[in-house]
Parts: sequence; structure tokens; C-alpha cells
Amino acid sequence: MRMVDIIAKKRDGGELTTEEIQFLVTGYTDGTIPDYQMSAWAMAVFFRGMTPRETGDLTMAMAGSGEQLDLSSLSGIKVDKHSTGGVGDKTTLVVAPLVAAAGIPVAKMSGRGLGYSGGTIDKLESFAGFAVERSREQFLQQVRDIGVSVIGQSGNLTPADKKLYALRDVTATVEAVPLIASSIMSKKIAAGADAILLDVKVGKGAFMKSIEEAEVLAKAMVDIGTQVGRKTVAVISDMNQPLGFAVGNALEVKEAIDTLAGKGPRDLTELALAIGSRMLVLGGLVEDEQSGRAKLEEIMASGKAVEKLAQMVEAQGGDKSDVYETSRLPKAVIIHELVASEDGYVAQIDAEAVGHASVVLGAGRLTKEMAIDLAVGMVLHKKRGDQVKAGDILMTIHANKEELLASALQELEGAIVISTKPPVDQPLIYKIIG
Repeated sequence: MRMVDIIAKKRDGGELTTEEIQFLVTGYTDGTIPDYQMSAWAMAVFFRGMTPRETGDLTMAMAGSGEQLDLSSLSGIKVDKHSTGGVGDKTTLVVAPLVAAAGIPVAKMSGRGLGYSGGTIDKLESFAGFAVERSREQFLQQVRDIGVSVIGQSGNLTPADKKLYALRDVTATVEAVPLIASSIMSKKIAAGADAILLDVKVGKGAFMKSIEEAEVLAKAMVDIGTQVGRKTVAVISDMNQPLGFAVGNALEVKEAIDTLAGKGPRDLTELALAIGSRMLVLGGLVEDEQSGRAKLEEIMASGKAVEKLAQMVEAQGGDKSDVYETSRLPKAVIIHELVASEDGYVAQIDAEAVGHASVVLGAGRLTKEMAIDLAVGMVLHKKRGDQVKAGDILMTIHANKEELLASALQELEGAIVISTKPPVDQPLIYKIIG
């Protein structure tokens, strides 16, 4: 085979064979296919697309390009969960211990965040001493012992995807849906999942800005999962305003703990129950979402969900007292209150602007090398639709440097819109696919 022929075939709208896709993934991973040819192929895919079968083959080829985690030694159906990312999205911190407490093993690899705040791994490091790097045997043994472990991604997981993702970033092909879908799904499959729950965010604070775009991506990923024998469900959820009240790292951890105790924000609680209940269905523990929801609500009320998080923190080197005494988590030295200037209703909270402000404060990173300040961020006191009076606190900003606070306030200018009439209600979950 010659790469030039594969490029030409895709350029002209042809369907690549399984062997051709394997050839290009193998060649690009080992360096025999250069960046400039892979760039040409990615652009051809951007314009011509890929069939579900091609996308499935690309996913499996990338999943097989490096290490693959074998979870077969763990009993039961292993269900993984992935979010496409958003502002204040701490859902994994709630769902992983909650689902594990119900009896579904959660062996999850997560990444560090690039963008609005830290990733799940960064947030977990708010617990002093929490170890995100574990050997494969330590990881699996912990899941056998307590049912849950969340660690950093292995360095050799899907090396083909790492190379291709970096290339897409500089060749204007990031938005190609088959390449997004195969990138996400290859990592989930290489991580050993039997079933996959996808949380596809849509709105101002998400990568997918329209419901139509989110549906196309969700369907592509569900199709891949189905084709390669993994039960897959996608939940399309709102990201026009931050999820929950907290945006940051330690602040989000505290809110996740409150949610596990049944005292969290309504939207975060609802999304965690919607995702968690479907994970129980995928794991074969319950027949339907309603039964799963009832079971998870009972676990929250009993205190077992918080207890499961405490077990995970202790097993990975942290102090479980931090879970029960959240005042021990990192705290910022500057607290600034943003107040309403008029009476009315909160019509909009621009998730993207809030996200940019959190990065300015130091809660997120723009490059992989940047350090994260675990203590800083924001806590909303009002959400879309809430009534406010002039002088009411809209948001508390947690900062460690006055100059960064000033920059964050500039980013937040106009982010919260107050109107004389209540806004039209927007759903938290738009659609379930699969």
C-alpha cells in the first residue's frame, strides 16, 4: 500500500478498507508515514467524512496502537463514563463513587485538564497526598477491594491518537466529527470498558455549540461503540451556564462531596443521577433507569456514597478526614463578592466567560506544563431563572493574587445578565442516544 493512494481515495470520496486504515495508523505511529501526508488525509476526512464502519475501524486501530488495559480479572460488567468537558463539570467525582457504592466496578483512567479548570485528576489532587499514578496491579487490586479507582492515563495508551490529536490541533481539522469520535472512543476501549456512558456537553461553555452538532457527535460515538461490541449510551446535556455552583478544583471537590451526601445543587444532582442510573442499567444491575435512580438516591441518603469516596481517597494515599471535613481542602486568601446592580431575574450566566475567568485566576491551564492553583475559582449564588434584588451576591470569587482577581473581573464583565422578566426555561438534558 501507498499512503498517497489512500489520501487520493479519501479525497475522492472513497471508502477505505480495514487494511488501509490499519496501514495508515500503524505507519503514522511508527513514523514511516510523515506528518504532511497524515495532514492531507485528515483534511480529506474533514471534507469527505467517514462511514460508521470506517470510523469504527479507525477507533480500533488507534486503541490497538499501544497499551490496552485488561479488566477481565474484575468481576461484573465494567462501565466507563466520559464527558466532552465543560465549566464546573465535576460529574465524575460524584458518579464514580456513587455507582461503585451501588455495586458496579469503576476502573477509570482520567486526564488532566486543558482549559477552564483542572481535569478530574487535577481535582482529586485537592486531597493532600492523593496518588494519581498507580501500577496496573495496584489499580486493579483497589477496584477488587473497594470497587473504584480513578487514576491518570497511562503514557502509552493510544499513542496514535496522541500524535493525530496534536496534528489536528495545528491543521484546522479538530472539528472533523469522525476524528473526534474515534479519538474519544479509542481511549475508552483501550482502557478496557465493557460499556460506555458518554456525557456530550452542548452550549456556550462546551466544544459543541449547537444541539445539532452535539447529536451528530453523540450518534457517531454510539455507532462506534455498537459496532465494536460495547454497549454505549450518550446523554446530551446543557453547558450554557456552569454546572452546579462551583468552578475550580478544591471548590468543585467540596461541591461533589455535598452532592454525594444529597445536599448538592439541583442540576448537578439531577445529571449525576441520570448518568449514574444509566450506568447501572448498562452494568446489568437494574432493569431500567427509574430503578437505578431509586437505588442511587437511597445510597446518597444512607451516607454510603460519601463513604465510598473516603475509601478511595484513603486507598490512594490521601486522608479520608478531608472528605468529612472539607474545610481542610485548599483555600484561597482573597474572597471577593460580585453583587447585582439591579432587581430582576438572572437571564444568562455565560459559561464561556466564567470559564475564561477561572483560567485567569489559575484554576485551569492553557498548556500542559502550566501549574494549577487548586484553591482558586468561583462559587455562584444564583443560577439562570433565579430572582435577585440589587445588592444580592451573585458570585463569590476565590483568588490568591489581587492582579489575577482584577483580570478575572474583566473577563466576567457582562457574563451575568439580569432581565425584568424570567427567562424561558432550558432543559438540563436535551436527548439520550443509544
